[in-house]
Amino acid sequence: MAASSSAAVKNYDIFLSFRGEDTRNSFTDHLYKKLMDAEINTFRDNEGINIGEELNTKISRAIKESKGSIVVLSPNYATSTWCLDELWLILQQRRDCGHFVIPIFYHVDPFDVRKQNKAFNIQVKVSSRWTQENVNKWKAALTEVADLKGSDILGSMFYD
Repeated sequence: MAASSSAAVKNYDIFLSFRGEDTRNSFTDHLYKKLMDAEINTFRDNEGINIGEELNTKISRAIKESKGSIVVLSPNYATSTWCLDELWLILQQRRDCGHFVIPIFYHVDPFDVRKQNKAFNIQVKVSSRWTQENVNKWKAALTEVADLKGSDILGSMFYD
């Protein structure tokens, strides 16, 4: 029997969403290693994208081809339109396809994410990406992900 045309092939167990400048060379590297050591096929941007490939297409496809996502919400996560777009697509996959989502609140308070306080207080800016429409959908995504059961991490959970 042929698979439904709307069902994406699941090439990854986990899509790892994170703000590189906050966690790439620390927490996220350790998390990624632990997941891969446990034979959990994990996509992260610096491992899954070849030089010269279009990032947006590759990321979108990887999210859709993953069974679930781990979203590492760190202090600068909401300053990146890239991260916020990833989060929006991840949550859309959750609603439409049963994609599971695990938020990790890395050095941030889940309350600040939910209520868009401090670094999560995103606003319209003079930029083509920071439009009222985008800011509204990103705020809704931050509220939705903060309402999911997650973990508060101080940064030492995955260190040996």
